[in-house]
Amino acid sequence: MRGSASDAARSDAKPRTRRASPAPKPAPRRRRQRRTEAGDELARLAGRDAKRAQTTLDRAAEAFNEGRERDAARDLRALRDAYPDAAGVRELLGLADYRLGHFTAAAKELEAFVELTGSVEQHPVLMDCMRAQRRYRDVDSLWHELSEASPSAALVAEGRIVAAGALADQGHISDAISLLERKAADSARPQSHHLRLWYALGDLYERAGDLPRARDLFLRIKKREPDFVDVAERLSTLA
Repeated sequence: MRGSASDAARSDAKPRTRRASPAPKPAPRRRRQRRTEAGDELARLAGRDAKRAQTTLDRAAEAFNEGRERDAARDLRALRDAYPDAAGVRELLGLADYRLGHFTAAAKELEAFVELTGSVEQHPVLMDCMRAQRRYRDVDSLWHELSEASPSAALVAEGRIVAAGALADQGHISDAISLLERKAADSARPQSHHLRLWYALGDLYERAGDLPRARDLFLRIKKREPDFVDVAERLSTLA
């Protein structure tokens, strides 16, 4: 998890471990929708040029899914300029820009997506864009909207991780830990978002100097998924 030094690291005591590495970032996933929904929307807006616009959108979506974000963004920007009210275009362009690390541009597109749809599906990614720009009030506002909407446990967990990271960035490590601890109970059948939350919490505990709790969380992850991120390496430094 990104962030400023922990309270322990800011004290006179020397850190007992290496600097904690970043926690998993929100997955820039496309909104769950019917396969043709974005295309249908674009067709309505494009009118006579519907076929050409849909072909361009299909090509951009394929590039995005194959990890060719620059190619996707190039086509999507042309569609965005022609059809600024196409929510599916704004969403996918925002996600492509996010993957490219263009956080200001990504935030602009995802804010437009929210304005057009009222959806909170991309709030965790938008929150991380705001966090990268140190717009912490916006992170808090988006987190409140997401937690109030409670669209799914996985989506809220992603937002919770980003909100905690923003608190840690500002030096509020204990508050960040408290936010994650509320949903950090062990699970016999954990899903991906449980592992991601445990990892983020373990990272915070390590930064705060509570190595036993950090070790317990990383061990919990390793038992379920030994190759998760760099958990094996993290444990080796805490042995």
